[in-house]
Amino acid sequence: MSKFIDRVVLHVRAGKGGHGCASVHREKYKPLGGPDGGNGGHGGNVVLEVDPNVHTLLDFHFHPHAKGGNGKPGEGGNRDGKQGADLLLQVPDGTVVIGSDGEVLADLVGVGTTYVAARGGRGGLGNAALASKARKAPGFALLGEDGEERDVVLELKSVADVGLVGFPSAGKSSLVSVLSAAKPKVADYPFTTLVPNLGVVSSGDTTFTVADVPGLIPGASEGRGLGLEFLRHLERCAVLAHVVDCATLEPGRDPVSDVDALEAELAAYKPALKADAELGDLADRPRVVILNKADIPDAAELAEMVGAEFSERGWPVYTISTVSREGLRPLTFALAEMVLEYRAAHPKAAPPRQVIRPVAAGESGFSVERDGEIEGGFIVRGERPERWVRQTQFDNDEAVGYLADRLARLGVEEKLEKLGAEPGAPVTIGDVTFEWEPQVSAGVDMVMTGRGTDPRLDQSDRISAAERKHASRVRRGLVSEDEITE
Repeated sequence: MSKFIDRVVLHVRAGKGGHGCASVHREKYKPLGGPDGGNGGHGGNVVLEVDPNVHTLLDFHFHPHAKGGNGKPGEGGNRDGKQGADLLLQVPDGTVVIGSDGEVLADLVGVGTTYVAARGGRGGLGNAALASKARKAPGFALLGEDGEERDVVLELKSVADVGLVGFPSAGKSSLVSVLSAAKPKVADYPFTTLVPNLGVVSSGDTTFTVADVPGLIPGASEGRGLGLEFLRHLERCAVLAHVVDCATLEPGRDPVSDVDALEAELAAYKPALKADAELGDLADRPRVVILNKADIPDAAELAEMVGAEFSERGWPVYTISTVSREGLRPLTFALAEMVLEYRAAHPKAAPPRQVIRPVAAGESGFSVERDGEIEGGFIVRGERPERWVRQTQFDNDEAVGYLADRLARLGVEEKLEKLGAEPGAPVTIGDVTFEWEPQVSAGVDMVMTGRGTDPRLDQSDRISAAERKHASRVRRGLVSEDEITE
């Protein structure tokens, strides 16, 4: 028998973007054929999609890691890398996606509804795409970015029209089994049902679903018993049906007190999602009282006695027996009529449209602040500068010079000067910290001397090989510090 799982933690990681290619076209008699490095492919996304054939989160319980395909690197001859394959994960209708901080990210209701749980990294540009008037044959390419990686919680809320509530062993599972083709576990001990059971019921031209929620007890809204685990399965039910055990022998229990106790729990429970809260509190949903086990003489007499009290509250009352199937037909038609009335009063909202909000022209998209941990240091924050740093090959001087040009055009250099940054001040962007050198003429077109080099980064104060050798000999006491050696 398959296991019902309605809450899992899913570790999603999108694919990495492929690196760009730094290549120069080579052909006989054409020594300067120009750059022809292709772009890297974008990484694949991790996408959640509602599938009507999936009813549990069991697959994610046993396979909690999901990874999109990596993009392929670009190649010479202007050949772009292949895009990474998207990973499509099928989830049941009513799945709620929650971030690690508890924020609701998506509410997946309706067949075909999708949500991108993790976006793939961008592929790096090849040197053919980076060619410009100043850099006719770039000797570098941009690196591909890592894909998004995070943990999300998938929580399933049953999308049913009628929710059956009641104390343990009230006969809810038995009722589902006789109203529909569902075959839930039925036994004569409390808490037989540990997971919600869904059944499809046909009444004339109307088809609706019935959810059998595990037995509730006083304190369920605060987590007692199985309360909080399964009260959420009632949030989207159009009608709530109290299934009352009229043949219980437990002292201190009777149909009226049972219903009153569960009504208090329904009133205390608050939906977590705004969309579910707009459907109204559970206490405001249409009600029907089902007095079960009428095949037992004492239970039939008790049902007749308490029926009038529930009717005074304005709730329809039906006396049934799941064993003899007495009273099931009128109950089925009544439930269908209540579901139709609720559907007419609460039409399904149109699926939300995707809204694209472009960044306003002229917006810098970055900020510079003083570093509280490094004396005289600064931190540059912003999506674009941090992305540019991740794409840079720092072992390639030309790539570093290109990064300096991009930051200068964005206004980072000017902002650092206004904040009083001194030459050599440590500047942190993303995970990289470097020394700021304002004498580097960033943003100014320069004549490049060779592939992979940038003359602006040649520092006159660099220690030569001869100087390092002399310093080593001084440390070993072979020569004096003032002695000049060849």
